[in-house]
Amino acid sequence: MAMMKAAVFVEKDRIELDEKKIPDVGPKDALIRVTTTTICGTDVHILKAEYPVAAGLTVGHEPVGIIEKLGSAVEGYAEGQRVIAGAITPSGVSNACLCGQHSQDGAGTAHGFKPMGGWRFGNTIDGCQAEYLLVPDAEANLAPVPDDLTDEQVLMCPDIMSTGFAGAESGRIRIGDTVAIFAQGPIGLCATAGAKLMGATRIIAVDGNRQRLDFARKMGADDVVDINDGNPVDRIMELTDGRGVDVAIEALGLQQTFENCLHVLRPGGTLSSLGVYSGDITIPLSGFHAGLGDNTIVTSLCPGGKERMRRLMSVIASGRVDLNAMVTHERKLDDIVEAYDLFANQRDGVLKVAIKPH
Repeated sequence: MAMMKAAVFVEKDRIELDEKKIPDVGPKDALIRVTTTTICGTDVHILKAEYPVAAGLTVGHEPVGIIEKLGSAVEGYAEGQRVIAGAITPSGVSNACLCGQHSQDGAGTAHGFKPMGGWRFGNTIDGCQAEYLLVPDAEANLAPVPDDLTDEQVLMCPDIMSTGFAGAESGRIRIGDTVAIFAQGPIGLCATAGAKLMGATRIIAVDGNRQRLDFARKMGADDVVDINDGNPVDRIMELTDGRGVDVAIEALGLQQTFENCLHVLRPGGTLSSLGVYSGDITIPLSGFHAGLGDNTIVTSLCPGGKERMRRLMSVIASGRVDLNAMVTHERKLDDIVEAYDLFANQRDGVLKVAIKPH
């Protein structure tokens, strides 16, 4: 029986390297040999048991790799081909997909529809922080990587780039809009880049880390607000002459940043929420204007599927966005435990860690 190394969730505060059987390939599946993957903030939520997954599950949902074996029913691909698969792996034929909500491609249950059903890697099936990954519904989810793009250039596409851009897209940013983005971690930085691509002409990036605020300027921020210098709401209202912003993007998943987004919105503005919340959130009466502010609150789970991945790689190839510098560290899969400690504690200026299994 052929075995592989894999990072598995053991219990709260324990993700460890273990050996697992290399998956068998079904008719619609593809087995990819993972060449590069990374750690996501959601993986840290799993590590801390703030998001529940089964013990023994292989974690990770951002794969770049090479097709090792194709299922008998998979057409249009070849073994040895370099590919990525999105963190969200829709079947393409579910009710959710046919309604245009590919990220919510979950099976119906006796208790109704399960949100986030399209997120399977490292959630409901084994993920990609391993030497090999089984990709379900391969024809819907494998996107060939252009030869002139490196693993590191496309590493953000499966989740971080797709999620950040979704925040800008769901916020329906228009040409000439003013946008505030709260938190400039990897997702917030991608939201900043997405807001610029969508046509925002004034982007205000908010964070407490000076290095990340400097990086936000490279991603398109026109103004930066350091939360260590005072109340960010007051500063944003000052920058906008009291008008507020058209769109506020929440990219951290905390009650305070959620409230701050509401407080900086102009009447009729949109709060686009990307954060993964680990507890209840409440809507303050003052920020909600007693329900009379004509405001919109939208949430997004990153779109997946091969067409989404193709589009994101096209953005990278065009040179309009360069996320390569976001990969600040590299580690072997053998060092995954140390890599989690580095990333979770934001040491050494880390933004993203490239994990190399082979």
